[in-house]
Amino acid sequence: MLLPTLALAADIDGRQLSPLWGVPFAGILLSIAIMPLVLPQFWHHHYGKVAAAWALAFLLPFAALFGVGQAGVALAHVMLAEYIPFVILLTALFTVSGGIYIRGNLHGSPALNTAILAIGAVLASFMGTTGASMLLIRPLIRANDNRKHKAHVVVFFIFIVSNIGGSLTPLGDPPLFLGFLKGVEFFWTVRTLLPETLFLLGALLVIFYALDSWYYHRHEEIVPVDPTPDSRAIGFDGGRNFGLLAVVIGLVLLSGVWKSPVSFNVAGTEVGLPGLVRDLGLVVVIFLSLKVTPDSVHADNQFSWAPMLEVAKLFAGIFLTIIPVIAMLRSGVDGPFGAVIAAVTRPDGSPDPAAYFWATGLLSSFLDNAPTYLVFFNTAGGDAKVLMTTLAPTLAAISAGAVFMGANSYIGNAPNLMVKAIAEDRGVRMPSFFGYLVWSFGILTPLFVVVTWIWFL
Repeated sequence: MLLPTLALAADIDGRQLSPLWGVPFAGILLSIAIMPLVLPQFWHHHYGKVAAAWALAFLLPFAALFGVGQAGVALAHVMLAEYIPFVILLTALFTVSGGIYIRGNLHGSPALNTAILAIGAVLASFMGTTGASMLLIRPLIRANDNRKHKAHVVVFFIFIVSNIGGSLTPLGDPPLFLGFLKGVEFFWTVRTLLPETLFLLGALLVIFYALDSWYYHRHEEIVPVDPTPDSRAIGFDGGRNFGLLAVVIGLVLLSGVWKSPVSFNVAGTEVGLPGLVRDLGLVVVIFLSLKVTPDSVHADNQFSWAPMLEVAKLFAGIFLTIIPVIAMLRSGVDGPFGAVIAAVTRPDGSPDPAAYFWATGLLSSFLDNAPTYLVFFNTAGGDAKVLMTTLAPTLAAISAGAVFMGANSYIGNAPNLMVKAIAEDRGVRMPSFFGYLVWSFGILTPLFVVVTWIWFL
C-alpha cells in the first residue's frame, strides 16, 4: 500500500468490462460480513479457503478470456507491486509493536481510556495508524479486562487511532503517502487538514468519554476479580523495538524520497530499487525484532500470529478481486461507473469538493483507500502543484474522505481488521460486520455531514 500503486487495473480498459466483473469483490466483502454470523465455525477454520475461492472466481474467467499469460502477469503484478510490500510493512509494524510490552496494570476508567485514545491519535500521524494501533491496542484491552462492556472502547479505538489520527502526515496513512509520492508536500496535509482533524478527534473523544462514563457507572460493570494483577510497576519491556520502529519509519520515508533509475523487470512488473531496499530492510527488521525481543515480552503480550494471518489471507483475496473494480473506476465517465465520476463534477466543469469528499470516502469505506485516493487524485487532474494551490479544497476533500471514512467499515483500512482480530483473540466480543456499520453510521456520519457543511460546501 505504500508503493505508488501502479496497479494492473491501469492497464485494463475498464470501458470494455461489465459490472459483473465486480461480483468476486462483492462476494468476498459479503463473505466477510455474513459468514462469521451464519457459519462461525466454518468461517473460523476456512476463511482463507473462502478468500482463495473468490480470488479464483476472478482469475479463472480472466485467464479464459484474456489468456493464461495475461492472468499470470496480473497475478505477478498485484503480488509484487502491491500485496507483498503491503504484507511486509504490516508484518514489520505488527512484529515490532508486539515486541513492546507496556507493563503494569492500567485501570480502564473513562479518563484513562480517553487519554490513551488521544495519545494514539497523536502517535498515528508519526508512526502510522498500523504502528500506533499495534502498540496501544493490547495495553488498552488489558486495562479494560476487568470491565463487562469493552467492545465500544475498541470501536472508538478504530475510529480514532486506526484511521482519523493518521490524517496529518504522509506517514500516517497510505493514501497520504501516495500523495507524497505524487508530489504533495510533506507538511501540506497538516497545514490543510488540521482544523477538520481536530474537530473530528475532539468530538469523538467527548462522545466516547460520555458513553464510557455511562457504561462505567452501571451496576456490576466492574468484575469482582481483576484478571491483571497490580504487582508490576508501570513501564516498558522490549525497549529495543522503539529503535526498530524508527528504522521502519526511516525506510518508508527513504522509499518516497530516494529517486533511483534502477529497476528490475519481474514477470512484466517493474520493481524499483528504493522499494526493494525498503522491503528487504523491513524483512531484516522483522527478524531482528524476533531475535532481540525476550520470550517473556511476547508471553506477556500474548503475542500470536493469528491476527496477522487473518489479515494476510483476506487481503490477498481483496487485492486480487479489486483489480477490475479499480479499472472500471479509472475508465472515467465512459466506464461502467461513469455516474460516480460525473457526480463529482459541477455543471461548469469545475470539481465539487463536497462530492469528492463523499465519493472518495464512501468508496474508501469498502475498497482499499489507497488506490481509491489515486483514482480521484487523477480524476481531479493529477497535478500536485495545481491541487495544492488552485484546487486545494478538492485535494483536501479527497485526502479527508480517504482517511476519515476508512473508519466506516472493518475493511476500509487494514489496521481495522487487525485490531478486531486482536480484540477477539483476547476475548472481546466485537460487533459483527453489519453491527460495526451501525456504530459508524450512527456516530461518524453525522460528524462527516458537519465537516462537509463547514469546510467543503
